[in-house]
Amino acid sequence: MFDSRVAQLAKVLVEYSTRVKRGDIVQLHTIGVDTYPIMKELHKQCLLRGAKYVACDFEFPDITRDFYVYGKKSQIGHFPKHKLDFMKQVDVYIGIRAIENSMFLANVNQQNVRLHQKTSLPILDERVNNTRWCISRWPTNGMAQDAKMSLEEFTDFYFGCTIYDYAALKKKQAKLAQMMKRAKKVQLKASDTDLKFSVAGMPAISCHGDKNIPDGEVYTVPVRNSIEGYITYNTPSIYMGKEFDNIRFEFEKGKIVKAEAGALTKALNTILDTDEGSRYIGEFALGTNTGIRQPMRNILFDEKIFGSIHLTPGQAYEDCDNGNRSAIHWDLVKIMVGDGEIIFDGKTVQKDGVFVHPDLVDLNPKDLKNKKVFAVKQKNKKKKKGKK
Repeated sequence: MFDSRVAQLAKVLVEYSTRVKRGDIVQLHTIGVDTYPIMKELHKQCLLRGAKYVACDFEFPDITRDFYVYGKKSQIGHFPKHKLDFMKQVDVYIGIRAIENSMFLANVNQQNVRLHQKTSLPILDERVNNTRWCISRWPTNGMAQDAKMSLEEFTDFYFGCTIYDYAALKKKQAKLAQMMKRAKKVQLKASDTDLKFSVAGMPAISCHGDKNIPDGEVYTVPVRNSIEGYITYNTPSIYMGKEFDNIRFEFEKGKIVKAEAGALTKALNTILDTDEGSRYIGEFALGTNTGIRQPMRNILFDEKIFGSIHLTPGQAYEDCDNGNRSAIHWDLVKIMVGDGEIIFDGKTVQKDGVFVHPDLVDLNPKDLKNKKVFAVKQKNKKKKKGKK
């Protein structure tokens, strides 16, 4: 039986996120064996919108794993120029991932993975910088298990946080983006976290369904050499086939000078030694999707958790650029709910995962009945300071 939510999601991706129009060349790219329903619907809707050509590219995790296991260095490091040539013609890219086993790369040669990332970076840059692109996931039993849900529960959750009123979110996030753009200094304070950095002169970008589905974040980037202090992330992150937890970084002059992750400390530092830019930060963001409130062990979801931040080692985006270049871009998430404070230029904008600045309380979920109280407290605090 066809699930009508598939067509609804495809409409979001085709009409809202990537704005497919007549004459476009579209690349639909999927990883996994379960994406047929959404790929079929995406293909159909792109054709109905008048796309000139729609390429459907399928990739399978086990074949990708064989590439890293059996491929020689010359094969893994071979630059596929034909892929870059095609990407230069692409107007719209939609990527759907349906990974059944998030650990499928756990025991492959990680040097091969990093080599392939470096080799493929020009293709990724072309896609990110010169196409209208959007990335999403597709429910699998493996993803449901990672999220500690049944497949039925996860599928309902998935559609609930992907078929979203992104136009309304755009309006709500506008004030946060303006505030972040005006800010010069940011401070993060929480358990085992005290971090300061400059964002002076940096843009602030609102993400509301035009790049990721699900979406809901506002990001900027620290001045490359400005970060000082330490941070401990409290959200598990599966990266290169390994699950990292309780990652802790110490910074000096913007560089990660000490990195720990328990038994995976060596693996963590190996990733951070990929290139010079891997130990510097390429993104700082606040998550705002009220439909995501707990970790899914999937970066695309977890970085949007309401009341979270992510501070990302590696490559900076071209539209929000501090000059950092890397084959790595790893969105590591810290949930601030119940323990954390975000401060812009000495003023608290979020406390314990709730927006307390009067201009931002509309971003809070409806179930936070005390959001107006927080705003009143913030105003009263300002009045008292003024009297002094």
